[in-house]
Amino acid sequence: MADIDVDYCVVGAGFAGLTAALRLKQAGQSVALLEARDRVGGRTFTEVREDGAWIDRGGAWVGPGQDRIYALMDEFGVPSYKQYTDGEAMMVVDGKQYRYEGTIPLAMSPWVTANLGAVFLELGSMCKTIPVHAPWEAKRAAEWDRISLAKWLGDNVMSRPARELLETAIAGCYTSAASEVSLLFVLYQMASGGGPGFVLGVKGAAQDERPVGGMGAVYRPMAAEIGDDLHLGQPVRGISQDGNGVTVRSEGMAVRARRAIVAVPLAIASQIHYEPMLPVDRSFLHQRMPSGAILKIAAVYEEPFWREDGLSGQSAAPGSPATITIDAGTDAATPGVLCVIVEGPIARELGRLGEAERRKAVLGELAGRFGERAGSPVDYIEQNWSVERYSGGGMLSHAPTGVLTEFGHALREPCGRIHWAGTESSAQMCGWVDGAVRSGERAAREVVDCDESAGL
Repeated sequence: MADIDVDYCVVGAGFAGLTAALRLKQAGQSVALLEARDRVGGRTFTEVREDGAWIDRGGAWVGPGQDRIYALMDEFGVPSYKQYTDGEAMMVVDGKQYRYEGTIPLAMSPWVTANLGAVFLELGSMCKTIPVHAPWEAKRAAEWDRISLAKWLGDNVMSRPARELLETAIAGCYTSAASEVSLLFVLYQMASGGGPGFVLGVKGAAQDERPVGGMGAVYRPMAAEIGDDLHLGQPVRGISQDGNGVTVRSEGMAVRARRAIVAVPLAIASQIHYEPMLPVDRSFLHQRMPSGAILKIAAVYEEPFWREDGLSGQSAAPGSPATITIDAGTDAATPGVLCVIVEGPIARELGRLGEAERRKAVLGELAGRFGERAGSPVDYIEQNWSVERYSGGGMLSHAPTGVLTEFGHALREPCGRIHWAGTESSAQMCGWVDGAVRSGERAAREVVDCDESAGL
C-alpha cells in the first residue's frame, strides 16, 4: 500500500472535490484527491463522439446567478452557448398534445391554467420566507417539514391535470416521488436558486446555457492542473482522525493529512468507515438524505428535424417513459440530439425492463410526439444514474419529511478534522453544478482557516 503525506486530502472528484483540490493547490498547499471511479466529473459525465459532437450524460446546464461555475469556465477559456428555445414546447396530458410558447400551456382549460399560475405564485411567495443558510429556522419550518410536497399539492391544487404536471415538474428535480420529499426541502432548494421560476425555467433560468464542449470541457482542464495529485480508481474505505490529523485509506493507498474534505453524495459518504464515529446528527443525516432514480437518454439524429416543424424539442408527458425532453444539440447545426429525462417512480419502473424493451418504450413515445423520424435515431445513449455505484442515484440528495429541522444543521458543520462539500451543502444554487463549485471553494477556505487559527 502506497503512503502519501500531504496538507489536505480530498475525497471525490466531482465538481465539488475538483474545485476544493484545485483551489488548495493554487494556494500553495499539498493535496491528494482520491476518486473511486476511473474518471472525474462525478454526477457530470461528458462523452465525446467520433464526429466531435458531445453528449452530457449528467449535469449539463448553467444559468444566470451561477457565478462560480461561470468563473471556472472563464478561468479555463470555456465559452457558453444558449439553449435552443425557438419554436413551441409540447405538453401531453391524458393523451392530448398541447403546443405552446412560454411557461404555461394556455391552450389547456382555464381551470388547469389558473391552478398552475396560482401555485407558481404561492411557491414564489413561500420561498421568499426561507433563510437559505438555515432553512430550518424559517418561521413555518416545523409546519412545512412535517408534510410532503405531495400532501401540499393535494391540499392546494384542485385540478388533477395541474397537480400531475406540478408533481412531474417539481418532484422531478429531486428524482423522487412528490410523497418522498419534504415541502420545506423543496422550498429551500428553490429559494437557493432564486425561486420556482429559475428552477423550472429554461430561457433566462436554470437551463439557459451550456458550456461549449459540455461539462467535460470544464472538468478536464481542472483535473489536468491537479495533475499527479489526482488518484483514480481509489474508493475510500475509511477515514480515521486524531489530534494531529487524519488518515484516509483506500484499497491501494493511505493518505496522511492535516484535514480531509469529503465531497461525495451523502448516501456514498455513509459507506465510509469513520474512526471515531461521526457525531450522531451527521451520521443520521447520511442515513436520511437519499438520492433518487433518474435515466438520462440521448437520442441522436442526423439533424434536429423538430426545429423545421416549429418545435423547440421541449416536451413533458407525466407518467410516460419519456417524461421530459429537451433539445440537447451542441453549438453546431448538426447532429440533432433529443435528451430524454425520466425520474422518480417511472425511472424505477423503466429500470426493471430489459434494455431493448426500455429503448422501444422511449422511442415509441418520441415518435408519437415528434413524428416517425424520432423513432429511428442514428445513436441511442442511455445513462442510468440509479445504478451508478459511486453516485447512488440522482443529481441531488433530497430530504424527506422531518429531516431538515432535525438534522439540517449538520450539512456543513465540520466533524473534527473532517469537512464536507457537495452541492447539497451549498446554501446557494443547491442541486446545481454551481452549488458544487461553491461548496468546494467554501471547504477549501474552511480547512485553511481552521489551520491558520490553530497557528499551523
